[in-house]
Amino acid sequence: MANTTHSKLVNVFYNTHPISESQVLDKLAQTGADTSILTVELLQHHDQDHFGGLAATDALALHAKINESTHVLDLCCGLGGPARYLAYHYGCRVTGVDMNTDRLAGAVRLTERTKLQDRVLFHHANALQTGLADETFDVIVSQEAFCHIPNKKTLITECVRLLKPGGRIVYTDILARSSMTNEIRSRLETEMVFSELSTLEQYCHLLEEKGCQVIEVEDLSDNWAQILIDRLAMYRSLKEQTVSSFDLAHFQKWDRTYSFFVGLYRSGELGGGRFVAHKPKSI
Repeated sequence: MANTTHSKLVNVFYNTHPISESQVLDKLAQTGADTSILTVELLQHHDQDHFGGLAATDALALHAKINESTHVLDLCCGLGGPARYLAYHYGCRVTGVDMNTDRLAGAVRLTERTKLQDRVLFHHANALQTGLADETFDVIVSQEAFCHIPNKKTLITECVRLLKPGGRIVYTDILARSSMTNEIRSRLETEMVFSELSTLEQYCHLLEEKGCQVIEVEDLSDNWAQILIDRLAMYRSLKEQTVSSFDLAHFQKWDRTYSFFVGLYRSGELGGGRFVAHKPKSI
């Protein structure tokens, strides 16, 4: 029951997120782009809803060794920006999984409009229990999404189940640091719908416990601190659209919440990391 309630709260959080299908299309229209003919090149500067933009997605592809023969699972894919980008630029097949029906519907529409539906498919499911077949994917990627998912042990177990022997899991996530208080954890759970935030060390332990070899771990905390300052400014630039879609009170609430979130990187209570792990051919 608790997980069901949490899932509903995550859905509400992203249903009112400043970056949405309509916002992306409005932004493109403002630049003078012809939105009746969508391409990945047009979309890719607006639909990458994660820290670090295109460079971060390219870094995942590099660490995952994605190429034309790779079948990628993008877990918690949202609007599908990275899925489309990877399929278009790296020639791979991608399956995106997300539990938010509105964002998934937007992902499908944007993918069809870019004519990538033959290489990018979407599946509605909870990341803890996707219902997909064992050992289906060569690579699993995710970007700053696992922070919303309770029971990280079950999550990593599901990832390992879905990954082919010899495959890689490469993901970035928001992390707790040693100075974080229980009060801050509670506020993040209430306002950002974070759940059971892990540390760098805890993720490494979970991956190894499930039989994976951790190849590389990179602490991204300092880099993200500046990225998030810029991201807050970007969200504030969307004030008019946010107020139009919702109301002023919603914009002000989001601004307070995100300002609090960004401040935790400045104070060192929140961090971030990229994890690269390999599933041996026999575990």
